[in-house]
Amino acid sequence: MRIRYALPVVAVAAALLLTGCVDNSGGSGSGSTTGASNPYGVKKDDALAKTLPSDIEKAGQITVGVDATYAPNEYKDSNGNPIGWDIDLANAIGAKLGVKMNYTIAKFDNIIPSITGARYNIGVSSFTDTTEREKQVDFVNYYNAGVLWASQKGKTVDPDNACGLKVAVEAGTYEDTDEVPAKSKACTDAGKPAIQVLKYDGQDQATNALVLGQVDAMSADSPITDYAVAKQGDKIQKAGETFDVAPYGIAVDKGSKLTDVIKNALQSLIDDGSYGKILKKWGVDDGAVTAAAVNAASKQ
Repeated sequence: MRIRYALPVVAVAAALLLTGCVDNSGGSGSGSTTGASNPYGVKKDDALAKTLPSDIEKAGQITVGVDATYAPNEYKDSNGNPIGWDIDLANAIGAKLGVKMNYTIAKFDNIIPSITGARYNIGVSSFTDTTEREKQVDFVNYYNAGVLWASQKGKTVDPDNACGLKVAVEAGTYEDTDEVPAKSKACTDAGKPAIQVLKYDGQDQATNALVLGQVDAMSADSPITDYAVAKQGDKIQKAGETFDVAPYGIAVDKGSKLTDVIKNALQSLIDDGSYGKILKKWGVDDGAVTAAAVNAASKQ
């Protein structure tokens, strides 16, 4: 799970690496959306569109921060543009509201400071909703993900008994800061060797380390591990079952009127079936929710 500690706002500017724009604006009076960025046929909801904050309605776009290293949730295509099921879902929300989704690819740590600093309207980057993060931003909850380990093909690894093994994680994630360290401490408390944690700047690098046999296992969010195994099934396999399930959330500035707008647009996508189609296309429908929520972590 992508739980990291945010950098100060002054560090944000260095993270603005790439901007791409997806046009979801409807035609004159038609409520239609651009087909290339709206393959699910989502129609603009005029009533929802009228609830947009005036500045966003005037601009005709929502600025989105994303760390595109987390396939299949969000990653880059061959042209460097963000793709993935998180991106498809964000585009569908934009289509429902009749606005463009204007993406900036940035370091994960800098997205929340960029939201609170008014650089981005929202963050779409597999954020795990936590009570600590809710002190900075609000979350529109749209998915439930857990932790899932993977090992090399044919090699049995028990996540609850990985003492002495080399385990790859993406730096700053929940797996890095909480989950694997807790398992390692349990090892040393029992007089066994600690887990050797190898930290990588991107999940793609962590996965590649496992594929190449540089580590014994990797720990990542369940949809990420599922996707990696589906793509590299001849080299890696799931190790154990999913655990520590928690909600993902779209990050929005604390107290922003946009939070309810995003929530209502998401609920409309759930109700009309578009949400389910997106998740099913990407093979991640196991974590689907039946109702949009806000700040679920503090309500659990």
